[in-house]
Amino acid sequence: MIMHYDLAVVGAGIIGLAHALAAARRGLRVVVIDRDRQANGASIRNFGLVVVTGQAPGISRRRAERTREIWLDLAAEAGLDILHTGKLVAARRPEALAVLEAFSAGLDGRECRMLTADETAAHQPGLAAERVVGGLYSPFELRVESRDVLPRLAAFLGERHAVEFRLGVAVSSVEPTALQTSDGPVHAARIVVCPGDDLTTLCRERIAHYGVRRCKLQMLRLADPGMRLNSALVSDLSLLRYGGYTGLDEAAALKQRLMRECPLALDNGVHLIVVQSADGSLIVGDSHHYAETPDPFASDAVDRLILDEYAALFGAPPPVIARWTGTYASAPGNDCFSDAPHRDVRLVMVTSGTGASTCFAIGEETVADLFAV
Repeated sequence: MIMHYDLAVVGAGIIGLAHALAAARRGLRVVVIDRDRQANGASIRNFGLVVVTGQAPGISRRRAERTREIWLDLAAEAGLDILHTGKLVAARRPEALAVLEAFSAGLDGRECRMLTADETAAHQPGLAAERVVGGLYSPFELRVESRDVLPRLAAFLGERHAVEFRLGVAVSSVEPTALQTSDGPVHAARIVVCPGDDLTTLCRERIAHYGVRRCKLQMLRLADPGMRLNSALVSDLSLLRYGGYTGLDEAAALKQRLMRECPLALDNGVHLIVVQSADGSLIVGDSHHYAETPDPFASDAVDRLILDEYAALFGAPPPVIARWTGTYASAPGNDCFSDAPHRDVRLVMVTSGTGASTCFAIGEETVADLFAV
């Protein structure tokens, strides 16, 4: 029997699941198709950090705020664990503190709190006041364990909303109302393609139009340091990677100082995010290297740059117990794009590494567009 769906979603990463959720909440019949048997890409090779503060003002910030609301809804509805909340920006340099002060004085910083050096150290055990000049605390961030929540979210969609999953099935072509797959044709009134960082299998020319390439990152898991994070933590280097900070006039002086003091870190796109898992271990990272096809090899020198930034705040790091690389789609000047190869088909790519932070809002926008009355 040939099944017909209201929406077919290609890709079972967090972006694909977000579209399935948005459609299922409208009561639509949804199928999700993925060539892999389980989530294996950028959606699980990350910090699991839903970042609101620091997102570029405007649509990116609004998407992050809405996505945070839905994560909290899902925590209650689907039993997804929020491991810790909030984010501490620990400033080591006066120039970084100046950026934070300018941010906190703006509209998007109104609910954040500036901290003295002593207050920053008091917020997070393991920090010493002499290592920082101050900080900023944001109450908005959420931390989930991506490799756990993705399969649980998929199970919730299947059990609560009757979303059908066809895993281990490759899609070879997309046509209006039909997908050709390794398991036969799939018929749907509307189609959303969420290819992650696959730049060639589907919609190759449409993707190339946006100048998309891949970003390779390196991350590490450290043994339980014996302390507990009261929130996620980021450092000065991270302020150069978020549009909410880089758009401030004060960011130029910080960048100049960092270029003098740690050029290798900047050359390798290193910044510091630290989050904690339920078992006490820490995830730290990351780095950024760009190419259409990045090599698959991790660099020990890059790992050392990440660990050096950790050590500057906390002292000697605990043992490394796991290392990995990941890749995600990246495009200049775009956090995300939605392309329409046909009026009933959408190609959606997040091109800024912010999938967990903006996915659910993007899913709602796409589904509302496709099913507008």
